[in-house]
Amino acid sequence: MTQKTPRRKPSSRMRRRVLFAGALVAAGIGIGGTAGAVPVQGGKLKIALVLKSQTDPFTVAMANAARDYQQHFASQFGLTVRATATESDTAGQIRMVEEMIKAKMNAIVIAPTDSKALTAVVARGIKAGIVMIAIDNPLDEAAQDAAGISVPFVGPNNRKGAQQVGSYLAGRLNAGDQVGVIEGSPADRNAQQRTEGCRDAMNAAGINIVAVQSGEWEYGKGRDIATKMLNDHPQIRGLLCGNDNMAMGAVDAIRDAGRTGGVYVTGYNDIEAIKPLIADGRVLATINQFPARQAIFGVDVALKAVMEQKKQSELSRVIETPLQLVTAADR
Repeated sequence: MTQKTPRRKPSSRMRRRVLFAGALVAAGIGIGGTAGAVPVQGGKLKIALVLKSQTDPFTVAMANAARDYQQHFASQFGLTVRATATESDTAGQIRMVEEMIKAKMNAIVIAPTDSKALTAVVARGIKAGIVMIAIDNPLDEAAQDAAGISVPFVGPNNRKGAQQVGSYLAGRLNAGDQVGVIEGSPADRNAQQRTEGCRDAMNAAGINIVAVQSGEWEYGKGRDIATKMLNDHPQIRGLLCGNDNMAMGAVDAIRDAGRTGGVYVTGYNDIEAIKPLIADGRVLATINQFPARQAIFGVDVALKAVMEQKKQSELSRVIETPLQLVTAADR
């Protein structure tokens, strides 16, 4: 009769690591430098972090936090960080995950560029015995079910965050006013959730959403979409943007249209570049979803699962992280 290998109980060293993760987050670790790879050395657990656009401040914050965390526990695990060239480089991200599967990582933590398109390669990773964790953008639930997998999402409730910032905007408007929503990539579950949250807030306040269009998370496309909405809907009073990059594009479109002060803008992410726009009122509010925390906790959830020898199917589907509304009053 074959005996099952008993699962190891969490060691005191692992418990210290989990506690220290909280301390790193509380200290705001991981806000300098650039995304890169930490060499994996033999014998240790191997964790990969696969992110979106390497130039996006949100991605940089995630990469730095994870790297700083690994350096405090270098004797326990090695970390390889990869990031795509652009926000929408799904094919490139799929190749990166395939490379990490071939490298026989113990776990891969991914911020998917596309909630559906990444499901197949993630399923291949699970089949290869690799623990797979999603951060920032959850994989599509229907796609997971169709693939017969369950991938934990470590991140915030995006619908709740968008509802918070939308409700703050609604407090400046009147029932019947018009607003537009500039959303992220429609294929991304977090973009969908943020749009749903905007709808929740506007419906509750009796405010009309007259347009919903994608700015693909980018400044330039956000500016172009905002320009179109301002032209198509001269009475528009607010633009709710799915991230701060698009919000900055909307601010410039409003300026170019000569309507500064006449149209409110909201963002999402609280990146460094949005702070002066919040301070001077060009952007009404944004949401801090703490990218450093997401990265650290995503890596830590993966490590804990590997060290406890948990099966993918035994992992919690959602591990929610905090959100915070940010306005000029917070500066």
